Amino acid sequence: MEGGGKLAYSYGGVEPRKFGLGLVAGLLLVSCAYFSSIKFDAVHIVMSKQPIKPQAYLDSGLQDQGAWSSKEGSKAEVLEKDGDVGNGISSFGQGESGRVSSLEEKQKDETFAGNGDAAGVAVVSAAPPDLAEEGGKDEVPEKDDDPSAVAALPPLSSDSSDSTQESGVLEDQELQVRNAIAAAANPPKESNSISSNDNGSSSETPPDPAEIPVPVPSPEIEPPSSANEISATSSEVTAPPFQMTPPIPEVKQTDWEAPVREWKPLCDLTSNYRIDWCELEGDVRVVGSNASVTLVAPPSGADNHTFHEESWSIKPYPRKADPNAMHSVRALTVRSVAAMATATDAPPPACTDWHDVPALVFSVRGYTGNYFHAYTDVILPLFLTARQYAGEVVLLVTDFQAWWVGKYLPVFRSLSNYAPVDLDRDPRVRCFRHVQVGLTSHDDFSIDPRRAPNGYSMLDFTQFMRETYGLPRDVALSPVAPASRDQRRRRPRLLVIARARTRRFLNTEEIVRGARKVGFEVVVSEGAHEVAPFAELVNTCDAVVGVHGAGLTNMVFLPRGGVVVQVLPLGPLEFVASYFRGPARDMGLAYLEYHVAPEESTLVDQYPRDHPVLADPMSVKAKDWVSFMGVYLFKQDVRLDMKRFRPVLKKALARLRAKPKNNNN
Repeated sequence: MEGGGKLAYSYGGVEPRKFGLGLVAGLLLVSCAYFSSIKFDAVHIVMSKQPIKPQAYLDSGLQDQGAWSSKEGSKAEVLEKDGDVGNGISSFGQGESGRVSSLEEKQKDETFAGNGDAAGVAVVSAAPPDLAEEGGKDEVPEKDDDPSAVAALPPLSSDSSDSTQESGVLEDQELQVRNAIAAAANPPKESNSISSNDNGSSSETPPDPAEIPVPVPSPEIEPPSSANEISATSSEVTAPPFQMTPPIPEVKQTDWEAPVREWKPLCDLTSNYRIDWCELEGDVRVVGSNASVTLVAPPSGADNHTFHEESWSIKPYPRKADPNAMHSVRALTVRSVAAMATATDAPPPACTDWHDVPALVFSVRGYTGNYFHAYTDVILPLFLTARQYAGEVVLLVTDFQAWWVGKYLPVFRSLSNYAPVDLDRDPRVRCFRHVQVGLTSHDDFSIDPRRAPNGYSMLDFTQFMRETYGLPRDVALSPVAPASRDQRRRRPRLLVIARARTRRFLNTEEIVRGARKVGFEVVVSEGAHEVAPFAELVNTCDAVVGVHGAGLTNMVFLPRGGVVVQVLPLGPLEFVASYFRGPARDMGLAYLEYHVAPEESTLVDQYPRDHPVLADPMSVKAKDWVSFMGVYLFKQDVRLDMKRFRPVLKKALARLRAKPKNNNN
């Protein structure tokens, strides 16, 4: 090279121009010797110390044959930034571009001489990594020659405080770059240090690349095979990995709100052939003096329920198809109104009494003077409706009859913890949250457990009646499980129900003698107005026998496993026989039926043999109910033929001695 052999001499004998040229020549010689002696490993130490986007190496135009050669043998294009980056090493000679060109040719043939000075950093940082594109946390340096520009990624040095956080801050593409750089550092290292320079770069000695642990790539990412693949991958990834997971959709508050319930009519006039009934829920106000039950509408949307104004006229008694029974039942007005008064309607009445329990509204008129109808029309439906409340229910009685309520007062007390209210004479405005107008009724003297609250049955009803009147015997006499030695010796007890006016037994004494011969202990009773004394008598017996009539209703007090014998008078009375046939079996009782012959009826003494009453009873029945009932129920008595009736008594005794089907003891 020019001036390479000249020695420096004193300033006094040499011209400044020549001195400068000589100095430059000397520097060039020193540089050539230095670059020829520097080893390949130092470059990789610098690169591993300051990881850089692969584009920075490609932009310099000095692709390393060993570390960055791609499998296809292609070279990356040279990018320009702030001047001709391909010739950016001109800072070595401060204007001596010709001399640097020869050095550049030599570097291309050998290796990239990154000596760590300002010029070397300038070349590498010509295309600094785009941190905004890569999702890095550090800001992009403003100056290209700032050494911090190549420190966007934490160094691999184990001395760096950031090395332990690489899994939390490195993105997928950065891991790929580092893996590729570490994999290229395979040649043996001859020098372990880099000289300090005046550009502010670190003078610390990085560890041997062989000792630097290579980060394990993510199971989902494989390192690219070339720098081109790295570049393509890094240009495609624009968001950090945690943003790739679709966010959980935000659930609006309205999605959790209960749907608005459809308005249900207050009253039901079609589903039950026996009774019309209504059910009101909310602000319900009952005014007995004007026979009104009013549901007041809540504020708009307060109960999430639609609202309609309605008005119904209801007679709460279960004989709606019988005008004779219903004509004496008071009608109640059941309605729903708005909370505020309108131009045509007055505001709803203000409450005077507030109740925290529900209420039942029902009538005790109709046929309740009859003992059987008292049970089938009121007592049994009241049990079916009120029992589920365990006493916490108010009974509002319309058509109140003091004598009748007094007669069955133990039943009312067993079903409600509150005194029954004479609704027709009550001047107060009683307010409830729930009111039912009309009692639940399934059939005559019957319960359908499939439709009953809590699955109640007739067994539950008879148990309730025995408890109400404090009756001790739950199970009839049985030789299988006798209660005591005296019971084993005692004969089964038979109750003969005597009638005072119609359908009487005309030969009661003969019936008693015949029953005793069969093996019964016999007791005869007509009953009385008071329920409790007769209930106690029935409960001491194991079987009852009686002509069809209300007296057989007392079988509710018989212990389980007892026997009921119904004697049917002359006439087509099969349909009335069902009033006791099915219920007796549902109560856990054995049921027997005896049909009298014409000679056993007093009708043969009143009508000739060819009269329709005797010859064609169905024609009488088809005429009308009053005529039929007047003849066959009110005009005849019976005189039992004991030869025909004795087998029935024997069968009853056999049923008692057999193990009852419903005997749980």
